[in-house]
Amino acid sequence: MEFLKYLPWIILAIVIIAIILSCLVVVPQAHAYIIERLGVYSATWEAGLKLKLPIIERIVRRISLKEQVSDFEPQPVITKDNVTMQIDSVVYWQIFDAKMFTYGVERPIAAIENLCATTLRNIIGELTLDETLTSRDIINSRITKILDDATDKWGIKINRVEVKNIMPPTAIKEAMEKQMKAEREKREKILQAEGEKQAQITTAEGEREAAILRADAVKEKRIREAEGEAQALLAVQKANADAIRLLNEAGASDKVIALKSLEALTSVANGTATKIIIPSELQNLGGAIPTIKELLSNDKK
Repeated sequence: MEFLKYLPWIILAIVIIAIILSCLVVVPQAHAYIIERLGVYSATWEAGLKLKLPIIERIVRRISLKEQVSDFEPQPVITKDNVTMQIDSVVYWQIFDAKMFTYGVERPIAAIENLCATTLRNIIGELTLDETLTSRDIINSRITKILDDATDKWGIKINRVEVKNIMPPTAIKEAMEKQMKAEREKREKILQAEGEKQAQITTAEGEREAAILRADAVKEKRIREAEGEAQALLAVQKANADAIRLLNEAGASDKVIALKSLEALTSVANGTATKIIIPSELQNLGGAIPTIKELLSNDKK
């Protein structure tokens, strides 16, 4: 009975504790909560433990402050040279002001998508097909700047925009493939011609070096042959000179010396030498030959 006496107070305490616990709010990291008091913006809660007034205050929106990625559907665009193509884009964006994001625009993702599509059409309309296919970096940077400036009032920061796919019409794609094939064949023929040219140059250089080596070999052979003949002639002349010197030392007469010189000259003429150097002592030997013959006949008698 005594327990029943305190039961209303216990129930009241439980209700108060439950209300207090329901008013305690934990805001996760990289998130922000928008709080309204009696329907009017009151505060922006960042990460941490917060206490909300019951009934009076309410959480209007829970917002993630992380970088987010939105992949939009392909959009039809027309180039400067009147080619219609499909282009899809990817937008990387982040909320930097939760209040402006909440009250600045209705359906912000749809607003970014529409703004991206119109900006993309304006930029591609100033470019030709070839410029569009080769200027992705320029297109990305221009879209990023335009979207970032336009979304500042929404509390959104556009970090970057990437053009993911550029899809030209089928006929244009086939023509581009044929052009690429022709370019590849052209490069192949150029490389083949360069290879043949280099091979011919290498062959010509090899033949020239071989001809030079052959000429050097012939030249070396002739030099050595001439040196050999000269050395042989010098050896014969040295032997002749030594013989005459020995005859002089033995006291031989001039006629005997002339005869020996003539015999040495005859042996030289019978050799392989093409040139014969006649010593000055033998140049006047023509008139002495009959005398030599007489001496030889007298000796035989």
